[in-house]
Amino acid sequence: MEKRLILVTGGARSGKSDFAERLLALCDGTKGYIATAVNDDAEMGRRIKRHQERRPQSWRTFEVPQRLAERLPQILTAVDAALIDCLTVYLSNWLFFHRSLPEDMAAERALAEVDSLLAAAAASGKTVIFVTNEVGGGIVPMEKLSRFYRDLSGLMNQRVAAAADAVYLSVAGITLEIKSRQVLLPEAER
Repeated sequence: MEKRLILVTGGARSGKSDFAERLLALCDGTKGYIATAVNDDAEMGRRIKRHQERRPQSWRTFEVPQRLAERLPQILTAVDAALIDCLTVYLSNWLFFHRSLPEDMAAERALAEVDSLLAAAAASGKTVIFVTNEVGGGIVPMEKLSRFYRDLSGLMNQRVAAAADAVYLSVAGITLEIKSRQVLLPEAER
């Protein structure tokens, strides 16, 4: 597979993780699965177990709910290709861990974390597949924190998509490659 940085996005239960896992399986060499979820209740435990059960045992699993930018370079030296599932869960962990920061500072630092992840992935020269949720397709949330999370998720996804060699969108179990079909308009005066 020639594509190095890949983004797979979609809504909840859209098939994005399954697609990303099948994409990783096509990569040569040792595969790494970077799990970002925290098993903090029975329902999340069941979700994590479903993901674990469908992964081949030959894949190396790294549980990294925090400090992913710090750990990613080391992980990428241990594998030939990696899948990070998922960025929006990681962002919610990051925001919880840094909940004492003012909103503007939290946004700035969270996006800097994303930039560090992208830099580490690009520097590795390896295929890195990022899975994320498209969270802004519904109604505007009533709570300020929910709106902040939705907006920051959108900004994060835009950064990763801009850096990615390919972007896939999963909807109802059907996945399409969308970056190659993007419409690029010339810059216009406003």
